[in-house]
Amino acid sequence: MTTRPPRRGGPSGGNGRPDGRPGRKPPFGADRARTGPRTSAKDAAERAARARGDDAGERAPWIPAAAPEPREKAPPRKPAKPEAVAPAPGPTRREQRAEASATLASGVQTLTVEADEAGMRIDRFLTARFPQLPFTRVQSIVRKGELRVDGKRAKPNDRLEPGMSVRVPPLRLDQPSERPRNPARESDDAAFIRSLILYEDAEMMILNKPFGLAVQGGSGTVRHVDGLLESMIGPDGQKPRLVHRLDKDTAGCLIIAKTRLAASTLAKSFRSRAARKIYWALCAGVPRVRQGRVSTYLAKDEPTDADARMRIAKHGEEGASHALTYYAMVDQAAQKLSWLSFKPVTGRTHQLRAHAAHIGHPIVGDPKYFSVENWELPGGIQNRLHLLARRIVIPHPRTGKPVDVSAPLPQHMAQSWNLLGFDASRYDPVVDAPED
Repeated sequence: MTTRPPRRGGPSGGNGRPDGRPGRKPPFGADRARTGPRTSAKDAAERAARARGDDAGERAPWIPAAAPEPREKAPPRKPAKPEAVAPAPGPTRREQRAEASATLASGVQTLTVEADEAGMRIDRFLTARFPQLPFTRVQSIVRKGELRVDGKRAKPNDRLEPGMSVRVPPLRLDQPSERPRNPARESDDAAFIRSLILYEDAEMMILNKPFGLAVQGGSGTVRHVDGLLESMIGPDGQKPRLVHRLDKDTAGCLIIAKTRLAASTLAKSFRSRAARKIYWALCAGVPRVRQGRVSTYLAKDEPTDADARMRIAKHGEEGASHALTYYAMVDQAAQKLSWLSFKPVTGRTHQLRAHAAHIGHPIVGDPKYFSVENWELPGGIQNRLHLLARRIVIPHPRTGKPVDVSAPLPQHMAQSWNLLGFDASRYDPVVDAPED
């Protein structure tokens, strides 16, 4: 007997009826009623309504919920601009100098040359960064090799470029050189400096430096131009800066920069010889050659002394630098005295004083270079250095146009000119001398 396999649809037949009779097919899922509860669309709608907390469970899922009452539209809001955060105020120049000095006193530090310090000499760079240090000590630090630039030893007159690294050794200061602030004294100092101004604008000023006032501090020097400029620090903390130097006993035109950028630009004018300078001097004797040129090499007698006497040196000698000066005689008093006008091309220490002595006509009142035997001052002439930075012409640091300033004779020189009958308005022949 052959057994047939059961028909699809279960024991009741493929039509799904219990009696096996043909009929309509039951709806889909009817035969699964016993498999457990199923999730319908209504159930899902009711659960969602309960979760929302509305009354959807009491109405058919196809009946939409009442629309919410329209709310009054608020005016469109403009996107809020981010609030500008004011930058934290940086330290003032005085605070930066104080911090630098404190760091210098405590240990080694490394300084980075800024863009507006480009072209500065190393010794001037240190003097600007650390005004507490006397200039002689700055030179000593460099000379002994304690200071390194990009890891190498440097000379005081080496020039710096932006981004260079300057390593400063630790140095203990014996006592702070910066005096306590005194408003009354600072007001007096500022008034004194302003009384010396021959020319001034937003970038620079030219002072008529008096005889006997040092430009920078040194051993035993308390009052000097650089210190007096502390009284003229502006609201931005910038202190006016020295651009060049004059000897303590040399009177006349001294250029001061009001900003670091102006100082850098003016210093470049001196290095490139774009600045023109004329000096007046009263000298012993009368030169046989009324106009001439002095070209020598100069070196210090004592290399460790910043204010040492300069001597005539040979080319190639250690520490020797070339010095070039043009001179012209403007007037004379018999064969005893002569009024000489100098135009220095280079700017070496004591250059004019050493060159005047070299040609046999030292400047009257010069304690270092006057060595004429059996020579006496004529009556009424003071034994003071008769040397004046008479005139300077230099391109303006912003416009490039020439700034031409002349200084009057200091009191002791004016007295000598009057006694000798010299006319200060007389034509100066050194103006026509070559420029290099």
